Amino acid sequence: MTVTPPYEIFIGLRYLRAKRRHRTISLNTIVSVGGITLGVAALIGTLGIMTGFKEDVQAKILGTTSHIVIHDRTGESIADYGTLIKRLEEVPHVLAATPFVFRQVLLTSKSSVQGVVLRGIDPENEVRVTELGKNITSGRLEDLAHPERVARLNTPGASEEPTVSQPSALAKPKPRGIVLGKELSMRLGAFVGDSLNLVSPVGRISAVAMVPKIRTFTVVAVFESGMYEYDSSLAYIDLREAQEFFKIGDKVTGIEVKVDEIFKAAEIALSIQQALGFPYWARDWMQLNKNLFSALKLEKLMMFLLLVLITIVAAFNIVSTLTMIVSEKQREIAILKAMGATRKSIMRIFMLNGVIIGLTGTLLGIPLGYTFLWLIETYWTFDPSVYYISHIPVHVKALDVILVSCVAILISFAATLLPSFQAAKLDPAAALRYE
Repeated sequence: MTVTPPYEIFIGLRYLRAKRRHRTISLNTIVSVGGITLGVAALIGTLGIMTGFKEDVQAKILGTTSHIVIHDRTGESIADYGTLIKRLEEVPHVLAATPFVFRQVLLTSKSSVQGVVLRGIDPENEVRVTELGKNITSGRLEDLAHPERVARLNTPGASEEPTVSQPSALAKPKPRGIVLGKELSMRLGAFVGDSLNLVSPVGRISAVAMVPKIRTFTVVAVFESGMYEYDSSLAYIDLREAQEFFKIGDKVTGIEVKVDEIFKAAEIALSIQQALGFPYWARDWMQLNKNLFSALKLEKLMMFLLLVLITIVAAFNIVSTLTMIVSEKQREIAILKAMGATRKSIMRIFMLNGVIIGLTGTLLGIPLGYTFLWLIETYWTFDPSVYYISHIPVHVKALDVILVSCVAILISFAATLLPSFQAAKLDPAAALRYE
């Protein structure tokens, strides 16, 4: 049994054709479809670039920091961290954990002085939690625990000169290793094998004033995370060296945790907090970078809303096209109604026109958007030394494409309501009076 499609489909498709025989589709229809196509392509392109940048920043952050960080709510150092780590590894979804010490200090070289964030880490366990080992561009992270291997590279006279605040500088110092960010290394002019001074503003109190604590360290490695904020202000030393330098005993600032699902880190952090109890505070990587990711999310939303305006402008072409069709086809509409066509049937004819225009524009806009992103990603390159990226990161999510398609079709459908209503309320007698 053959099923005959509704007559509204045939009439609607015929109304989209041109009056002249040598042209299959009317110019107004082409313009309307083109507007929707460009709007969809622009939306997909923008969302793909915004998502790519967000994921690129996310990857760089997670390459240097852990998924979850645990601190003491009271601000005190954590003493029994070995037992805590064992308890953490029993929590579901936790892959590894490692302690760290966190302080702000000064680094001085022969040519420069920089304030930095210093982290004391356990090199063996750090590579299990973060991507620091993979980010090393020169030297070896393993030498952080064995700086004597690199200390031999120092040339005679490279150690610091004697000062009043450091009377023991004449004695050969014990080798201590430090890892610098790439930008920090260039600012200080200190590379693998070079020596520099670590200065803590908190030192012993003399009769006159507080004397800063100074120690000499040898650069054993340089890392590059891809984030300027990290590469220019972050340095690592061995955990034991940090504990001894800051006189905190066998205590740490916090514990880093790696989990198996980064987007479930908030839920896992809550489970960790419940397992450890007070006064421990577990925060996931999104909370630690809340301002940055909130700004990126808001920017993506605003760009989406602004570019939806392009599709809305294109929808006005649909309104004008259908309005002109209604005006030109008054006689045909009147005849249809006189033959028994209902108002709903007439409305369906013109609504179908708008949906066809929107659907066609969407189907053409999706591959155009993908092509645009491919060209951007392939041929638009940057100088990595200036922009920290070699090309624009791109990632199109299927959910974004579905959202854009639905919005385009919905706007196209909404644009048909007014012309369809005008066609449906047309009086056949008035339209055929002078025919």
